[in-house]
Amino acid sequence: MSFDFAAGHQGSTMTPSPTPPSRGRTTLDTVDIVVLVIYFLLVLAVGFWSMLRTKRSTVNGYFLAGKSMTWWPVGASLFASNIGSGHFIGLAGSGAAAGIGAIAYEWNGMLMVLLLGWLFLPIYISSGVTTMPEYLQRRFGGRRTQLFIAVLSLFIYIFTKISVDMYAGALFIQLALQWNIYLAIVVLLSITALYTVAGGLAAVIYTDAAQTAIMLAGALTLMGFSFAEVGGWDALMQGYADAIPSIRVPNSTCGIPRDDAFHLFRDPVTSDLPWPGVIIGMSIPSMWYWCSDQVIVQRSLAAKNLTHAKGGSLLAAYIKILPFFAIMLPGMISRILYTDEVACADPDQCKEICGNSVGCSDIAYAKLVMALLPAGLRGLMMAVMIAALMSSLTSIFNSASTIFTMDLWKSFRSRASEWELMIVGRVFVLVLVVVSVLWIPVVQASQGGQLFIYIQSISTYLQPPVSIIFLMGCLWKRTNEKGAFWGLAIGLVIGCIRMLLDFIYPTPLCFEEDDRPEVLKYVHYLYFSTLLSFITLVVVVVVSLATEEPEPEQISRLTWFTRFDPVKPKVQVFTVEQSMTTLGAVTNQTDETGVTETEPEGSNGKACHHRRDSASSVSSVQSQSKLMSALYWLCGMERQRQASDDPPPAPEPEPAAASLEEKPRLRRLVNVNLLICLSVTAFIIGYWA
Repeated sequence: MSFDFAAGHQGSTMTPSPTPPSRGRTTLDTVDIVVLVIYFLLVLAVGFWSMLRTKRSTVNGYFLAGKSMTWWPVGASLFASNIGSGHFIGLAGSGAAAGIGAIAYEWNGMLMVLLLGWLFLPIYISSGVTTMPEYLQRRFGGRRTQLFIAVLSLFIYIFTKISVDMYAGALFIQLALQWNIYLAIVVLLSITALYTVAGGLAAVIYTDAAQTAIMLAGALTLMGFSFAEVGGWDALMQGYADAIPSIRVPNSTCGIPRDDAFHLFRDPVTSDLPWPGVIIGMSIPSMWYWCSDQVIVQRSLAAKNLTHAKGGSLLAAYIKILPFFAIMLPGMISRILYTDEVACADPDQCKEICGNSVGCSDIAYAKLVMALLPAGLRGLMMAVMIAALMSSLTSIFNSASTIFTMDLWKSFRSRASEWELMIVGRVFVLVLVVVSVLWIPVVQASQGGQLFIYIQSISTYLQPPVSIIFLMGCLWKRTNEKGAFWGLAIGLVIGCIRMLLDFIYPTPLCFEEDDRPEVLKYVHYLYFSTLLSFITLVVVVVVSLATEEPEPEQISRLTWFTRFDPVKPKVQVFTVEQSMTTLGAVTNQTDETGVTETEPEGSNGKACHHRRDSASSVSSVQSQSKLMSALYWLCGMERQRQASDDPPPAPEPEPAAASLEEKPRLRRLVNVNLLICLSVTAFIIGYWA
């Protein structure tokens, strides 16, 4: 899920352990449970079907789905990975609390996902990388920038994305099923971990495609019921302005809808989302998420070629128009229909309604589902929320395991076999599941708007330096390792200082006086994002110009201007130990001329021992339990296991570099669609600006 949308909406708050709203149903009927069971069976069926379509026993097959994906599952997976359960809770809650301003994050994402397809992806594909930290290592050399980004990415995944999605999904499940939060999360994580561990990226992408269809069907259905209940578009426009709760704090703005609720661009000084910050300060963090975050880029790298990757970006951009109508507007309708609950403005009343004295806007979407929908459709919307949660978590799990395995594990185990990497990647998914469950109490303890403020801080204060590093690495050949590292380090230090100040001095409530330091009171976080990006850019340029130029191999096929450079043949370098291993493997084997080789001098009969060991290994393999055999089959690694006792093969040649060639007709087709999509985006932004 993208944590963009929630960043600036401090009126939209997460609520700990809510009690069910007072109106409407609070539990699911039997038919709803049947719909949920059918949904789970469908997801598992799609997951296991996709497992059989991909060679899961190789690094390329497990982490990049064999680079065989066509445009439609790639685009659907991009959308599903972005839209998490936090989107439904937070985006609808932001609409209820502050109007349509939050949708700027969604429509900004439309532009950024297109930038990924046409600017960044050709560079990533030509470089032949699997992870984004790996790209930085090839582009700048050294290891420190790669490890820096790898650890930072895992931190963001574990402590922000996973926590927000899990909490938002659990909030909805508690409301509908009255389940214990731990039981709900453990069940969901067990199912997601099953096909993520077993099937790799292929299973994640295909199940994401199924989840996207379910999410859109359910969300559009609820939109129809919501507009029918409120009385149409005109009733929404008028009713929102009049949706003032009956109990308010006197002489304050609490509970009063914003005058600019239906405006995307707002006052540059006094508003919650100043329009200059929306254009620049919002775009830089969004560029990190859409163009250099492993969760998103990994789906595009799994496409069979560049044209299909571009087609996936287009599909995701088109679908991202829908959350405005299917999530945000229903959230605003919920305020109209249930004003005293969703828009409560008295702290004591809010505490009684949803367990949060700050506000209850985050129950807006769940309130609609439980109060408006008939039996069966409530089960469908539960499936929608669970689909949003599972699709985001599986994407994060797979991408986090990819970064850990390919960037961290391989850094310390440079000679790790492909078999070892497969085991490590799968085990790390299980570790993430355990960490996710252990993190639940911390998420539950987040009071008021602190969780969303936390996500806002991460996105605004940690992402801009990373975006600048990738942007400069891709577009400026003179950028070197020292410039990138110090730009990243200084930018993150400044961002962390501002983040700590935000935690120390939280935003005051609507009836409280703002006595924060001036740097917080008068410098909006979107403006700070712009300033932080500029500081990072200056550091990168100055340090790069003051130090040595990058080596030719750090530029060729690694920037926009060198992406078509010819591929230089690489000489395979063998260590002494590798050479002796290969020599021992061919001992007593007959070469192509029929001459039988003898043991190497000084082997002391090791070949005989090797033959005896092999015989005993075969015996042990045959006696292995059926349970282990089934486990290996589930992971698609049975061939690897059986071959693990055989002599190690000679190192394989370096794979050929990916081609950027596109068929002229298909290239024209996606380029025409690019112009159409940009025109649509410009129109909707201009219409609501």
